[in-house]
Amino acid sequence: MFFGKGKLLSPGQLRRLGEHEYHCASDSLLDPWLNPWWSWLVTKVPLSVAPNTITIVGLAVNILTTLILIIYSPDAKAEAPRWAFFVCALGLFIYQSLDAIDGKQARRTGTSSPLGELFDHGCDSISTVFVAVSACISVQLGYYPTWMFFQCFCAMALFYCAHWQTYVSGKLRFGKVDVTEAQITIIFIHLISAVFGSSIWSTKIPLTTVHLSQAVCAVFFIGYAHIFLTFCQTIHTGGVGKNGSTVAGTSVLSPVIPFGLVIVPAYIIYKKSIDGVYENNPVLYILAFGLVTSKVTNRLVVAHMTKNEMEYLDSALLGPSMLFLNQYFNFYIAEYNVLWLCLIWTVIDLLKYSSQVCLEICDHLKIDLFKMPGNLNVRSATRAYSSQTSSSSFSSPGSATSHKNAEELTNEDSVPLLEGDWDETHNVEQGKSDLQNVSLIDS
Repeated sequence: MFFGKGKLLSPGQLRRLGEHEYHCASDSLLDPWLNPWWSWLVTKVPLSVAPNTITIVGLAVNILTTLILIIYSPDAKAEAPRWAFFVCALGLFIYQSLDAIDGKQARRTGTSSPLGELFDHGCDSISTVFVAVSACISVQLGYYPTWMFFQCFCAMALFYCAHWQTYVSGKLRFGKVDVTEAQITIIFIHLISAVFGSSIWSTKIPLTTVHLSQAVCAVFFIGYAHIFLTFCQTIHTGGVGKNGSTVAGTSVLSPVIPFGLVIVPAYIIYKKSIDGVYENNPVLYILAFGLVTSKVTNRLVVAHMTKNEMEYLDSALLGPSMLFLNQYFNFYIAEYNVLWLCLIWTVIDLLKYSSQVCLEICDHLKIDLFKMPGNLNVRSATRAYSSQTSSSSFSSPGSATSHKNAEELTNEDSVPLLEGDWDETHNVEQGKSDLQNVSLIDS
């Protein structure tokens, strides 16, 4: 429904959500190198800390450090203080680390749930917007507004496509160069700006007329193209549903419509604005439309996990509609003011949707979002987790144990673990049985 007052998830959707199994495959080049750090870090987290708390803290740090950059460079042209870039790099590293260990904490405490997977992906969809914006500010891409537009929206589109692919094939896939590699690259970009200043990216490459910032964008575009071609192959192969449909039995091309209803208006409004609403306020513009894409992506994740058809219209589209209608009626209100209204509406709508979905799932699964179960006994689960990870916590990627980790990462459910990392041996019934066994052993 476009504006709904009742429940967002039907009883059938909640039932299918409880039956959801998480499948993932990763060939990441950097994950095996970082896994020892993540495995060590999670052991320093108190067992009383809920996995979703780790996720939301990481997102908050990422948003806060990016907002510091935005305050100093709202047009992605002004040179922010060098310490701000260092803080942003640190914030992204903290976010990446916490995002990688929330699932490990869930398995460590025996509190895995489908809510964790949904919550993790939802936070990632928001983080994608802020990471893309921070990278553009770091290389002063505001001087090239069209490049900045496509750079940010390509990042959001590929995140959407990753879950579109999951909706089609039932499995989330990470390539050799994917999210982790992109985040590490952006961290180094921030560090370079912290050391030399963001003006370093305006330097021309010797013997060419190309600036360093343009070269960085070109490298990212090549990576985007490679990932997109892989996605197209999956779509061409067909889905796992009946007659090659999605997991919900719908057309494999159906998710293009909700996302298109965001991207196309964003480009049209950008090009038709006589006040240069995007060129003069690129960060504000991308945040407004980017958070709409986050809402649409969240709905796609919910559709996949509940095996349900994805509706095309969404209340978040009211924000972009304000800008579109204002242009249609010859700019009755200043576009800058309408853009702020668009952003405010989008934020409120996203928070309302996300919180309501989480609360409905919590009520169905009888769990708390940010609190550990009061009667949970995790000592045996912790001993089992520690015995599996202690031998390889700080082994080098070239060691035998690290090769084992790298090999495991190519299999299902072996990427940086989400709280909802479920496979055939981690479904709801098995989780309940494991908790009962833990209690019996400890008693």
